[in-house]
Amino acid sequence: MLKLLAETDLQIVVKMATSKHQSNKKLQEEKQIMVAIINSMAYGVVVTYTNGCIQMMNPMAEALTGWNQDEALGKDLTEVVSLIDKDMDESIDNLAVRAMALGEVINLPENCILITKNGKEIPIGDNIAPIRDGDGNITGAVLVFQDITQRKLMEAQLLRNAFCDGLTTLPNRTLFLDRLKQAIERKKRRTDYYFAVLFLDLDGFKEINDRLGHGMGDDCLVAIARRLESCVRSGDTVGRFGGDEFAVLLEEIRDVTDAINVAKRIQDTLGLPFNLNGHQVGTTASIGIALNCGGYHEPESLLRDADIAMYRAKQQGKARFSVFDEATNC
Repeated sequence: MLKLLAETDLQIVVKMATSKHQSNKKLQEEKQIMVAIINSMAYGVVVTYTNGCIQMMNPMAEALTGWNQDEALGKDLTEVVSLIDKDMDESIDNLAVRAMALGEVINLPENCILITKNGKEIPIGDNIAPIRDGDGNITGAVLVFQDITQRKLMEAQLLRNAFCDGLTTLPNRTLFLDRLKQAIERKKRRTDYYFAVLFLDLDGFKEINDRLGHGMGDDCLVAIARRLESCVRSGDTVGRFGGDEFAVLLEEIRDVTDAINVAKRIQDTLGLPFNLNGHQVGTTASIGIALNCGGYHEPESLLRDADIAMYRAKQQGKARFSVFDEATNC
């Protein structure tokens, strides 16, 4: 014979059922709020199962990857979020699996590239982390990422501003000296390595500015920069120090004859008139040459000696070059 449910027991059951219903309702409301927050985020969010396959992704993740959630569900993370480490030049394995195995947050590589569904490359940043339940057990992973294209462009611009001449885009004094320092260090390691510095000062450039204006003068400097680049090899460095001063670092030369030949080539090239906005503009350069045979330890010293040789050339007239003589210090 069935035992009738006591009124007190019934009250307990009803209370438990009501509490569970309220708890489920609260959890459902919290889940809906969480989904709404994730879907409104400006970050891409991808959640995976413990096997590294996709469980959900928000609209921003859809927009960045080119995949919509319905077609991405159940696919391996690497198939939808295809990542390349540009520094290592290799594809990145499933980060969700790695984060869960380690049980910790993994930051994306510094130069991480997302390959979208249509093959577009987007630099992205941020991280992936394991998801844990209330007992601390790992139940999946969540990848949070964002498009950092603008940040990369700003960083590149700041780098250019720090190391490149704003007018001609040539290396500025800071970058030129750094490369010169590297050449000096290379010479210490290799006795068969020779290089030279050419210091150039344009002859009569002030007259161009005075006659045609600074705007035309700037155009002329840009044209000169391009001609100087055409006179050297890709491994050499042409820099501008401001005003009408330029410098050239010639690497892997045999002897001073190679440097002299480049100086002559520069003078011949600059001797051809420039056609700037209908104006025929001509200029020449005085060039000082300093050869490093191993006696220099500081880049400024080598540059100083090339500068001394340049002034010696300028004293001889326009379109001249002079090689620094350590014996006479001129």
